[in-house]
This record gives sequence, C-alpha cells and structure tokens, in this order.
Amino acid sequence: MTNVNTSEALHVNRTFKSTLFIMLFEDKKNLLELYNAITGKHYADPELLEINTLENAIYMSMKNDVSFLIDGRLSLYEHQSTKNPNLPLRFLLYISHLYSRLTVK
Repeated sequence: MTNVNTSEALHVNRTFKSTLFIMLFEDKKNLLELYNAITGKHYADPELLEINTLENAIYMSMKNDVSFLIDGRLSLYEHQSTKNPNLPLRFLLYISHLYSRLTVK
C-alpha cells in the first residue's frame, strides 16, 4: 500500500490538457468525429468543415477552444477542467467576434 502525504498539494498541469484537446481536434477527421458524436449526425467528409478558431481568444491564456462551420452551422467547443461560472459570457463574446468576422467576408 502506498503512503500518500495529504499535506502536499497536487499540481495539475492544465496546459497539458489544453494542448491535448487542441492537438486532437485541429485534425478535421477527429473534429468531424466529435461533431457527429455530439450531434448524432453522420457526416463523412472532413473537408466539409471550415475551421475558424480565433487566434487570440477572449480572456484565455491557453488554447482550449475550437470553432468551425459545417453545413451553415457555427459550432464552438471548449475544454474546461474545472467549473467555470463565466463560461456563458465568454461564449457570447467569442461568438460575437466570430460572427463579426463572418459578416465582413
């Protein structure tokens, strides 16, 4: 049996989790699988995705989000390792930036 000293605080490497999320879903095939799994759709061609993730996301020091268009629908996914009460506000700001970019085109 391992003796664990509970007085020592465990450090969570949130950057690693964030990086892993982005590494997985910057690949269009993996992103399409995620989208199909969440929505129940059955798209097969990853080239239908138009990734439009913002480079300098709002209030984020880490890259933990991915945004894309498919079949005229805007989707935004963000990895969170802890509860975040301001997430709806961040999504609103993020999506408003995305829509402003889309309408300029």
